[in-house]
Amino acid sequence: MKHTLKYSFSFLLLISLFLTQAQETVLKNTSKTKIEGEIPESPKQAITKVSTIVKTDSILVKKDRYGLRVGADLYKMTRALYDKNYKGIEFVGDYRLTKKYFLAAELGNESKTTDDTRLNTTAKGTYLKVGFDYNGYENWLDMENIISIGLRYGASTFSQELNSYRIYNPNPYWGEMPTIVSGEKFSGLTASWIEVVAGVKAKVINNVFVGFSLRLNRLISNHKPANFDNLYIPGFNRTYNGDFGVGLNYTITYFVPIYKKKVTPKKE
Repeated sequence: MKHTLKYSFSFLLLISLFLTQAQETVLKNTSKTKIEGEIPESPKQAITKVSTIVKTDSILVKKDRYGLRVGADLYKMTRALYDKNYKGIEFVGDYRLTKKYFLAAELGNESKTTDDTRLNTTAKGTYLKVGFDYNGYENWLDMENIISIGLRYGASTFSQELNSYRIYNPNPYWGEMPTIVSGEKFSGLTASWIEVVAGVKAKVINNVFVGFSLRLNRLISNHKPANFDNLYIPGFNRTYNGDFGVGLNYTITYFVPIYKKKVTPKKE
């Protein structure tokens, strides 16, 4: 009995020591946790590198080209293929003076035989037209097309040759009078006029342009030969309608750029 009590007491003592040690361990851990809770370690903050992308808009700077455009009138050059009574050539040119205005000129030479009911005459001469064109077309980017209206002053110096004529017979009972061959030539004739021009020019390839224009003419002066009228004036065209005339041309031109000018955007 004594031995049993002795062993029991020893066993209880061991359990008591184990529980005391375990309690101390728990208290230490709890104390450590409290301390860490009161003064937590500040975590290292992740340094994030923010790459700022600066988006730069590419601004297209528009520049207008300025220069000289030269060429020829295809209508006058090809007219001789179907009209045996006509020969002619015309050189055309313009220079861009401002954004909208162009200085313009035409220089040509014509020979035209007119066969009227009473007269057969041949007019030969040279003419010059100078003036300006106003471009009313708003181009996009690098387009250089033109829709224009303009004004010209034209002057011509020429000669008239009276090839043949018929004398008017008011009483043709015995038929018409025979044709009289003359060959008389009148030199040093002149004429001048004002010309309103409406036309278009379009760029087809690189610096090559094709154009078309209509013209309305009004005579200012007209030096006529003796005894008959100028039925045709080089550069002016026919004079059947009195002081007014009409014309057209179909041109091909080449643009020679000289310099460029930056286009300043309009402020809204």
